[in-house]
Amino acid sequence: MAYQVIIPAAGQGKRMGAGRNKVLLELNQTPVFIHTLKVFEMDEDCEGIYLAINPLEQDEMEALLKEHHITKVMAFAPGGSERQHSIYNALKCVKQEGIVLVHDAARPFIDKKLLRPLVEAAKEDGAAILAVPVKDTVKKVAGNMVTETVERTSLWAVQTPQAFRFAILLDAYKQAEADDFLGTDDASLVERIGKNVIIVEGRYDNIKLTTPEDLYFAEAIIHKRRKEQQF
Repeated sequence: MAYQVIIPAAGQGKRMGAGRNKVLLELNQTPVFIHTLKVFEMDEDCEGIYLAINPLEQDEMEALLKEHHITKVMAFAPGGSERQHSIYNALKCVKQEGIVLVHDAARPFIDKKLLRPLVEAAKEDGAAILAVPVKDTVKKVAGNMVTETVERTSLWAVQTPQAFRFAILLDAYKQAEADDFLGTDDASLVERIGKNVIIVEGRYDNIKLTTPEDLYFAEAIIHKRRKEQQF
């Protein structure tokens, strides 16, 4: 089932503390964003990849795409001051039909087997996201005082990719721009225009690399997948 995918890759990665864009850091001798792109490069349903980047990094990224035989990148869009702005810039480049996915460049462990059910759910219902049930106890806090223990059976931790019919996602972004609204993810923009968002259960190892500690988890996932011959 065909789709296009937007991948924001322009972040500065300040929490990673690496002094450079974290998606250019290497895992297993390969940049993080290349691991991510390979999943979509190898998926026959993916019709095109649209990267939102820092223009100053375009030459380096283009060289890496060539080195690693990534051929599905259709366009580069300039990154904005916020992730949302970067994605909107890329959205303006995609073919204006069908299903559009948005996926974090810093999530290199997406399971290819989850893409088809996610796209099918978006085609059927308009919007679908990957998420996993929350395992930890969650508490609301004011200052350093617990005010409430949140009932967790209805709580899910949201991941990417997130998938949408193109027209729905574009409407959501146009409305957010008109209202000067900054959401926490793409689904939040779609929710606020009154559209339902369907959950497709993801995997706990679909982590986003944000802090230095995440690199240790990433190495463990690579080791696990080597054993499974999936990475």
